[in-house]
Amino acid sequence: MSDSGQLEKLLIKAFEAPDCAGEPVAVFTAYVNPAEITLGYEFEWDAAQGAGTTGSRMNFKKSKPGDLSLAFFIDGTGANGHKVDVQEQVALFQTVTGYNGHIHRPNHLKLTWGTLAVRRCVLKSASIAYKLFKPDGVPLRAVVTASFADASDDQTRVAIAQDESPDLTHLRTVRAGDTLPALCQQIYGDPALAPLVARANDLDSPRLLSPGQRLRFPPLQR
Repeated sequence: MSDSGQLEKLLIKAFEAPDCAGEPVAVFTAYVNPAEITLGYEFEWDAAQGAGTTGSRMNFKKSKPGDLSLAFFIDGTGANGHKVDVQEQVALFQTVTGYNGHIHRPNHLKLTWGTLAVRRCVLKSASIAYKLFKPDGVPLRAVVTASFADASDDQTRVAIAQDESPDLTHLRTVRAGDTLPALCQQIYGDPALAPLVARANDLDSPRLLSPGQRLRFPPLQR
């Protein structure tokens, strides 16, 4: 429920553009919200063994796109106050999340529910389990279990993760008190790289920084 007491419905919006811009081409509304949503994330590591040692250390490589899993049911009995055609709703879910011939791939999706952050994602997998039937075999209830993969662009993911890997190019806005050696220490672990960063940004001197200035920190060898 929202603060006003109104039921917040799970919405899955389909877009043809990767950035999910403009109006959605289709929308699926879950009239019975999921009882549970699982957010998964994963880090990728390299196991490196130091010279003269028998153990290994784990070197961080990157954050992988996260997954979101949920299950909800479609109720055609009218018990929740909103009677729907179960097969029509299943077909709509498959249309919204499935293959789009205009873009020759499945739709780009935005998933929203209540106060959860909007997820830009794509469908990884889904299963439909029919649970209740009329005497003539028409389904009255279906449980949809779906898994979505984060589909944010690399720039957005890096910004969200605030990735500090020295193997990536970083853009930083200079704040009052920042120095180039200190920023190089944060990003590369080596303040002595300040002259190289200054040259990469066409700075006359590593000491001349101004608040609000944008600096590029490219991958550099230590």
